[in-house]
Amino acid sequence: MKLYVAKEPGRQETRAALLPVDAGKLAQLGAEVEVATGIGRAINVSDQEYEKAGARVSTDHKASLGADMVLRMGVPDPDEIPHLGEGAIHVSMLDPFSNAEVIQALAAQKVSAISLEMIPRTTIAQKMDVLSSQANLAGYVAVILAASRQNKILPMMMTPAGTIAPARVFVIGAGVAGLQAIATAKRLGARVDAFDVRPEAQEQILSLGAKPVKIDLGQTGQTKDGYAKTLTDEQLAKQREAMARQCVQSDIVITTAKVFGKKAPVIVTTEMIEAMKPGSVIVDMAVETGGNVEGSKPDKEVQHHGVTIIGRVELPRRVPVAASQMFSSNLYSFIEHFWHKDTKRFLLDREDAIIQGCLITHAGEIVHPAIQEAIA
Repeated sequence: MKLYVAKEPGRQETRAALLPVDAGKLAQLGAEVEVATGIGRAINVSDQEYEKAGARVSTDHKASLGADMVLRMGVPDPDEIPHLGEGAIHVSMLDPFSNAEVIQALAAQKVSAISLEMIPRTTIAQKMDVLSSQANLAGYVAVILAASRQNKILPMMMTPAGTIAPARVFVIGAGVAGLQAIATAKRLGARVDAFDVRPEAQEQILSLGAKPVKIDLGQTGQTKDGYAKTLTDEQLAKQREAMARQCVQSDIVITTAKVFGKKAPVIVTTEMIEAMKPGSVIVDMAVETGGNVEGSKPDKEVQHHGVTIIGRVELPRRVPVAASQMFSSNLYSFIEHFWHKDTKRFLLDREDAIIQGCLITHAGEIVHPAIQEAIA
């Protein structure tokens, strides 16, 4: 079975979907592995390292797209889809709720498209969970970005010249990204407060040394995949009121609140920003899905009333070595889990719960119920 690892179009993507160590493991399983030339250039991994691991290096991208299985980081360019073979398997982060035309084109091409973000959050699938591994790094980068824009130091210092108070960091959302942001800010010496609508997140916040901000929102909860459920308008209004009091005291605010497949809720309003201290920094980690912060813009840093609002997308791209390592490991684990050792092929088992969760198109149809509904 031929596997082709594509290089993303353009210069924005700094990560590589597969590293030589995992390409070698796939070759040992019996796969014929081919990678696009220059795929590891941004992280100083040469084509020769892939060849030493047992992979071939392709200089003809369009021809290689005809492989049995195409692996990549993100969404394919529409011009690439006609070059995919009928019945081929395409595996990547497809963001299917936001890319209806690409999903429809993949179905029309009779490609079995797997969206890695849709892998169920179960114990057995943890090693394949690219969404969590990349979010983990994004939480770290968010704090580093904010600290670099902050005009204060984060830790408390006691010096002969006087005591410097620690910076105050407020993290909204204690999912994977939020918990890593909390941990990073604590390691840097900040005083950290955090809030999450899920009651069970309070213990996790405390375990990292942060102080939970408690807001009585009534009945809240999470989806079967571990995401926070959408709040009502009344709950959002009550949350914003409490958030406003916390933001006024904070030097750095990091928002991580995403609702999978839907527009992110607005949590930090213009009125709240204008009440914050000049020199404060906000990082909106949900800017790609509409943003938690009024006025945040994708891939921009905006100044409003002396407050810096950072809306950088794809934060893991700023630490591409670690991001590539984690994504590559997730990708290998996914393929290895469904690899049939006798036939030396990837078994697309439609009865398996993991495949059912992440298979978007198959045999000319959109087969995932949630994506069917969203596109309809």
